Amino acid sequence: MRLDRRDTLIEAVREANATKEPKKVAGWLVHQARSWIAAPCWVVIAHDANRELSIIAEEGLTPNLTPSLWAAGHWVMRHGTEFLAGDLARDSRVPQGASGSVIAFPLVCRHHTVGALIAIDPAPSASVPALGAALASSFRLILESPAIALHNALALQKAEELSVTDDLTLLNNMRYMNQVLRRESKRASRSGRPLSLLFLDLDGFKQVNDKHGHLAGSKALVEASVIVRTSARDSDTAVRFGGDEFAVILPDTGSDGAIAVAERIRDRIFACKFLASDGLSIHLTTSIGVATLPDVAVSAEELLRAADVAMYRVKDGGKNGIHIAQEASAF
Repeated sequence: MRLDRRDTLIEAVREANATKEPKKVAGWLVHQARSWIAAPCWVVIAHDANRELSIIAEEGLTPNLTPSLWAAGHWVMRHGTEFLAGDLARDSRVPQGASGSVIAFPLVCRHHTVGALIAIDPAPSASVPALGAALASSFRLILESPAIALHNALALQKAEELSVTDDLTLLNNMRYMNQVLRRESKRASRSGRPLSLLFLDLDGFKQVNDKHGHLAGSKALVEASVIVRTSARDSDTAVRFGGDEFAVILPDTGSDGAIAVAERIRDRIFACKFLASDGLSIHLTTSIGVATLPDVAVSAEELLRAADVAMYRVKDGGKNGIHIAQEASAF
């Protein structure tokens, strides 16, 4: 495909902006790049929400090529210019361990390098790949629109993530919980599968703020959130509901499975020495309510209400326990 053709540029503008999803923008770019310049492997990398470089899309990437990918990728992201190498093993610009030949272009938007498009051939070349002035110029021009599209898609993704993330603990927030709970309750009703919800409150947390200050209280909340998140399963959704209250949504989980997760959270909270890094040894406990759809609820709102009531049953009964909605026994 001729890169200097007007219809090629128009197609790049149209297709790159046809989606707002970073993976689809990058996926289109790596797929199209193979028709522009023949290479066994094409990859797009960019910074993720944690400012770590990650692979957004790839075609032909194999494990033996990853050292070469990151060697070229980090160089392009650091310098913001093209990187061409015939034999990475002999190239002083990159760390040892890389091999093969590489062509890498920065993806630049508003004078900022948002990512890189990288072609890798595992076979080294005796000479540096020669694109030629005209081809290199056409390549830079045609990458402008995909770079802008990728920047916009990543920015939108970050904004969406921030809108459903608790600033302090980085758990999902109540807004996200409501979305997931509504979706999962409808799915559970259709499939006939159970859906459980844990609602938990840290016992005596107010004393941490009163005695050690709100900064210490915030750090304790972060430590508690790590326990909640790591005690839940990959399929579960951990949420900071507000203050020192947390929730965990457990799809396809009956009361027995929910109790197992609740017990794990309760035991780990009880065993933790909070603020140990500050020279303190604060012990907290937690009260947990468990509710399961369809056992005690038929909607997301009823499930949340049942779990909340169950949690307060534990509070009223002495704290540091687990109560199942509409059942009298606490564990």
